[in-house]
Amino acid sequence: MGDFEASRINHENHLLLDQPLLRLPYELLRKNFRSAHWTFEKDSSTVKTLLKDAATGSLNGNNSPEDVLKSLDSMLAKMRGLKRKLSAYADEETRICQQMNARFKHLQELSTIRTVDDVKYESWSRVRLNRLLVDYLLRHGYGASAAALADEKQLRELVDIETFTSANKIRKSLEDGSVTEALAWCNENKKELRKMDSNLEFMLRYQQYIELVRTQSRSKPLEAISHARKYLSPYRDTYPSLVNQAAGLLAFPPDPDNAAPEQRTAARSLSLPAAQRYAELYSPSRWKMLADLFIETHNNLLGLPSFPLLHIALSSGLSALKTPACHGSQTTSSSRPSHNASLTSSVCPICSTELNELARSVPYAHHTKSHVEHDLFLLPNGRVYGKARLDEYASKMNLPKGSVKDLVTGEIYSWDELKKVFIT
Repeated sequence: MGDFEASRINHENHLLLDQPLLRLPYELLRKNFRSAHWTFEKDSSTVKTLLKDAATGSLNGNNSPEDVLKSLDSMLAKMRGLKRKLSAYADEETRICQQMNARFKHLQELSTIRTVDDVKYESWSRVRLNRLLVDYLLRHGYGASAAALADEKQLRELVDIETFTSANKIRKSLEDGSVTEALAWCNENKKELRKMDSNLEFMLRYQQYIELVRTQSRSKPLEAISHARKYLSPYRDTYPSLVNQAAGLLAFPPDPDNAAPEQRTAARSLSLPAAQRYAELYSPSRWKMLADLFIETHNNLLGLPSFPLLHIALSSGLSALKTPACHGSQTTSSSRPSHNASLTSSVCPICSTELNELARSVPYAHHTKSHVEHDLFLLPNGRVYGKARLDEYASKMNLPKGSVKDLVTGEIYSWDELKKVFIT
């Protein structure tokens, strides 16, 4: 009974890791519906206006038959365009629904598996591991590798290549010093970003203003002022310090030595902390900050975790295995590790050189029930077994009295070579 409890699958905990698998298609479906609804309302309103004007003009005698025909042709062209747009939205909806069905089927397979010993669980776990690897590659910009892995393992409907590829494209454009694509994305998601109280669009407009001030030509200061009045002033109550700093930036050029005399005078009159704050606005590192802000906003909007799912799964696994002994004195930096330390690191994943540092920040395992065998003994090769199991195996193998055999490696030892193990 104890072994069954230890190997039984907790389906709720599994689904915690797989929430984005269903949530992202749902958010994309909502976004697609909103876009289709907005397009329909906009184009149908235009057609209604054209129809009303044509009918009114015909009744009043202001429109000739040729004008009415032109209006009808214009309405027909508008409706054909609307049909093409709605067909594209319908195709996208079909694709997302197919994706959701594949993901439901994948999770339904897990519901039929009861224990980790089931052969089906290994196959299902490999599919999930490949999903996590694709997610990791996509989040780090390796889109081609992610697509190749997804195609090789036939995981296209279980991963979100298109979503992450478009997001990485916008992130790359920001890192390269362009806000055009990011602003277009903000415009597409304006209502949702407003509900989130996101400052992404403001920061992008703020960067546009900085770039206008950075270009020290005669027309640019006037463009910068016009830009600030249009895009920054509406936020003066929300971000007062940044808006005020934007106004002061006009008097602080990127290169004070080559600036106009009045600008050099204004720059010299600033205190050192204030001068540093203005100088930081011209720093190239702001583009990296904007790229990170976009990814954070993008993930929040679509309900995606901020960290790769692979990191979350790995942290959970490490935490389940971690004990205080894993980061005890035997694992500290010592020029000559003890025999026990090397023995422990050879059999414990947390104590291994590959995972020890990674596991240092995760919490210790919390077990409410012990599934360790009673009366444990340590073999010289570092493996640990219960006395009852060693005796039973020795009896089955017809070993000489006082001898035991490793159940895995087949090595034979005498009881005098074994050491008693105590768990505290």
